[in-house]
Amino acid sequence: MGYPSDLADAEWALIEHYFQPRDRRGSASLHPRKRIVDAILYVSEVRLPMAHATQRFSPWQTVYDHFSRWSKRGAWETALDQLNALHRQNNGRSASPSYGIIDSQSVKTE
Repeated sequence: MGYPSDLADAEWALIEHYFQPRDRRGSASLHPRKRIVDAILYVSEVRLPMAHATQRFSPWQTVYDHFSRWSKRGAWETALDQLNALHRQNNGRSASPSYGIIDSQSVKTE
């Protein structure tokens, strides 16, 4: 039984390529990448320390190492940008916004 934060196979198929290794040399991964992404999504949803998610998922050090590497190379932002564009297109809008609104408030500091 999975958690609500787990990705469905169709969802995983949309973003899987962002989480593949860039260098194919070396040994095969011991832990499925989908399980690692599911662990990261679970930890972020329940705001649980990574070390407490080890019963169901891969070892927390492995999950953290992958999260760190993917964050540094921008895999999360790229995957989320693609999903956002796909969501906009499915709702009959253009893939990227045509304009943006910036609102700011000035506060005097000394």
